[in-house]
Amino acid sequence: MSTTIQAQELYVGGDISMLLRYEDYNVAYYDQGGARIDDVLDYMKSEAVGWNAQRVRLFVNPTPSLDGNDSAICQDLDYVIRLGKRIKEAGFAFMLDFHYSDVWADPAKQWTPVAWESLSDAELQAKIYDYTKDCLQRLVEAGATPDFIQTGNEISYGMLWGKKGSSANRCYVNSDAGWARFVALLQQAGKACREVCPQAKIVIHTERAGQSDVLKGIYERLSAVDYDVIGLSYYPFWHNGLSTLSESLNVLATAFPDKKVQIVETAYYYQWQPKQGNGIDYDFSSTWAVSPEGQAAYAKDLIAELKKHDNVNGLYWWFPEENGEGPNNAILNGWVNRGLWDDNTHRALPGLYVLKDFFNGATGISNVPVAKADDEVWYTLQGVQLNARPTRPGIYVSGNKKVIVK
Repeated sequence: MSTTIQAQELYVGGDISMLLRYEDYNVAYYDQGGARIDDVLDYMKSEAVGWNAQRVRLFVNPTPSLDGNDSAICQDLDYVIRLGKRIKEAGFAFMLDFHYSDVWADPAKQWTPVAWESLSDAELQAKIYDYTKDCLQRLVEAGATPDFIQTGNEISYGMLWGKKGSSANRCYVNSDAGWARFVALLQQAGKACREVCPQAKIVIHTERAGQSDVLKGIYERLSAVDYDVIGLSYYPFWHNGLSTLSESLNVLATAFPDKKVQIVETAYYYQWQPKQGNGIDYDFSSTWAVSPEGQAAYAKDLIAELKKHDNVNGLYWWFPEENGEGPNNAILNGWVNRGLWDDNTHRALPGLYVLKDFFNGATGISNVPVAKADDEVWYTLQGVQLNARPTRPGIYVSGNKKVIVK
C-alpha cells in the first residue's frame, strides 16, 4: 500500500543553536511534570510538543571576545553540521541562519568577518558566494541539507558593513546609498543557495516588525533579489504590541502577495524582565505577566493573531532550550529568561506546549489511503508518521480519519 504525504506548509519550532552546548555539559532537561528528558530533540518532536522545524545560526569564525566574551557565540560550521545532521535525522525541517559575521549580526551590528575586512566590494561579493556555497556543500555531504536558508540575520540596514564600529555601508530606506552593494551581496549569496540547495527556500530576515512603513521600504528596495520568504523578528518589548504586528503583516500581504512570511524569532520573559532603560522600549507586563503563565499567554495570543494572516506559515521561538548557565558559567554569561525551560528547576515551562496550536488542526497530509486492519498507519496532527499505534492520549490520523486515543 502506498502512502503520499503532502509537504508540510506550516512550520513551528525554535532556534536551538545552543542545544549542543547544554548537552556537552550534561545539563539535565525535565518535562513539566519533572520526568527526565533523555533526548530534547525527540521530545520536541513528540505529540506533547509537536514541533516540526528547527533553526540554527552560523558564524564565520566565532569570536566571543569581539562581543563582550559572549559564550553563546560558538556556532562554527563543524558545530552546525553536527547539530543540523541530528535535526534532519529526527525528521525536522532545518532553517540555516547565516550571520556572515564572527559575532552577533543584528540591526546595530553587521561587522564583516575579520578575515574578510581587507576585501573590496567586488571581492566581497565573490567571497560571500564562495563561502555560502562551501558551507552548503559540506552540510549536504554530511546529510544536513537545509530546507530554509537565511542569507543574513536581521539585515534591516544592510550587511557586511566593515570593521567593528564602522558606520559605512549602512542602508536606510530614505536614502539610495549602499543599496546596490547590499543587493549585489544578497544576489551572490542567493546564487550559491540555488546552485547547491535548489529545493530550499531562501529567507530574507529583518526586524522592523514595529515599523510597517520601513519594513515595506526595505523589501521594495530588495525587489531584484531572488528569495522566497520574508523572515521577521518580533518581540513585543522591542516591536510594540500585536496590533502593530498585525498592521505590518497586512502591509506585507498587500505589497508582496507572492511571499510567505515567517516569524523566525520571537520570545517573552517568564521571570526577571529588564527594566526600562536597558534596551526595553515597551512594557507589556500588564498584558502578559512576567511569569510562566504570562509567557504562555503571550504565545497563545501571538498564535491567535498569526492565524488571521494567510501569508504567515512559520513560527520559531528564539532560544527555547535555555536552561541555566552551566557549570562555571561555561554555557551562558547570564540568564536571558525567555527560554521554554526554567533556568532554576530545569523543568519545561507551559509555553513549550502552546506553539503547536499554530497548526490549527492542519494535518499536512493528503491522499492517505484507508489503512487495512492489519496494516495501520498512524500520524500526528502535524503529519509525522509514527512507528506504531500511539499509546499516549491525543488526536491522531489513521485511515484518512482523525482518531481520538484515550
